[in-house]
Amino acid sequence: MIGDRIYAKVEAIAYLFLPTCMVFPQRIEPAPGQESVWDYPRPPRLEPTNKHIQIIFNGVTIADTHNAKRVLETSHPPSYYIPPEDIKMEYLISVPQSSFCEWKGRAGYYTIRVDDKEAQNAAWYYPSPTTAFASIKDYVAFYVHLMDACYLDGEKVQPQPGNFYGGWVTSDIVGPFKGGPGTWGW
Repeated sequence: MIGDRIYAKVEAIAYLFLPTCMVFPQRIEPAPGQESVWDYPRPPRLEPTNKHIQIIFNGVTIADTHNAKRVLETSHPPSYYIPPEDIKMEYLISVPQSSFCEWKGRAGYYTIRVDDKEAQNAAWYYPSPTTAFASIKDYVAFYVHLMDACYLDGEKVQPQPGNFYGGWVTSDIVGPFKGGPGTWGW
């Protein structure tokens, strides 16, 4: 399998350049119907999904779609990008926060506010993405850990470890996942 070969090459290179105290992750073999994040490509791949996505914040469903796109990248659970027409945009407030992705370009951020509850920098989007990611222009991705609940085909999503990345962990995805302590060198 291609993913196994890529994983073996990454592991071999990592052992050459990482400190000896660094522990390289042990790939979890996916069961039938599951995907391993170690089979995902780098550079990442963008693909449409018709899975049902719902995002709830302060008791309000702020996003509901079957028309999202997901980004798949080695060692990361998928991030889901939702078209703005399937989001209650009145709850999203544009903020000056920005970040840069080598693959997608410069991201802008939204704070989510519903009544008296607010989550700062809780969602991001690409107003001028790179050519490879042009189809997610203005689509919005949400940090699971800052929402009350995110659902993918009815399953409650768990956040990617750590607070930096925005991947969605579900029962059909296996890792280990980048993001938690000790994984930055992967």
